[in-house]
Amino acid sequence: MRIAIGPSSFAEKDSTPLQLLEQASVDIIPNPYGRRLSQQEIIPHLEHADGLIAGLEPLNRDVLESARKLKAIARVGIGMDNVDQTAAAELAIKVSNTPEGPTEAVAEMCLTSLLALKRRLPAFNTDLHQGVWQKRIGKGLKDSNVLMIGYGRIGRRFGEHLRYFRTHLLICDPVLKPSDLAEDETLVSMSEGLRLADVISLHASGSDLILGPAEFLKMKPGVIILNSARGSLIDETALMRSVKNNTVSGAWLDVFSDEPYHGPLTELSQVLLTPHISTYTLQCRRSMEETAVRNLLRDLNIQMD
Repeated sequence: MRIAIGPSSFAEKDSTPLQLLEQASVDIIPNPYGRRLSQQEIIPHLEHADGLIAGLEPLNRDVLESARKLKAIARVGIGMDNVDQTAAAELAIKVSNTPEGPTEAVAEMCLTSLLALKRRLPAFNTDLHQGVWQKRIGKGLKDSNVLMIGYGRIGRRFGEHLRYFRTHLLICDPVLKPSDLAEDETLVSMSEGLRLADVISLHASGSDLILGPAEFLKMKPGVIILNSARGSLIDETALMRSVKNNTVSGAWLDVFSDEPYHGPLTELSQVLLTPHISTYTLQCRRSMEETAVRNLLRDLNIQMD
């Protein structure tokens, strides 16, 4: 059996997942470029592969149909937008992901970014690096209305963190009923949530636009927006306009429609940008990578020693 590796950082900080593959006596095809593979690069990479440890490389129908030996894909992470699951099913390629692994790391990152924006840490850091000593008043989290758009594993864990700060949790999720929520959680419509929110945090699945021009018009001045889910959920132009007119006082984005990101949001100091690294903790990467390896070996019917 031959196993291709997609993620450039696979087993970079902890060799345990790689050792599991070696113990299974498979041939390993490493990522030859040390970065995310393009469609033109992933096709030859999979030419002789029986299985793939997948990152965010494009795994569309053309790619999967060209991978004639491929029997299983194990995604390191939650999102499956880069995998054509319909084509995979038609081609009898088993597909798995690691939904549990990222929960703690992403929730921590959401909290970290929110606190940094509330207390204006990026601006203070820039000032001091430029030799400017200037104090400004920030805002605390207590009594803030935090709107969670999507309330799965990560949203719920983030909500648990926020309880310690005495925030009010507003939940917008079409699959939930009031009885699904705790006493201190309030189910709201999108329109109501946008009107009340001091903080909006995106945790929705799928890639459809959620915050477009019409939604930004419903927000109250000074709102903070957090996106650790998918870049396509936010209209970038509408976000820029809302930052410039002070409707949005700050935003944190870890995901983008086009990555690596080099767009105009880099010009706005109120927008905190990180390079899709919410899952990048030692504990999280090891957990996801090890789970992905076990999923792949299971789907390929390979017994571990």
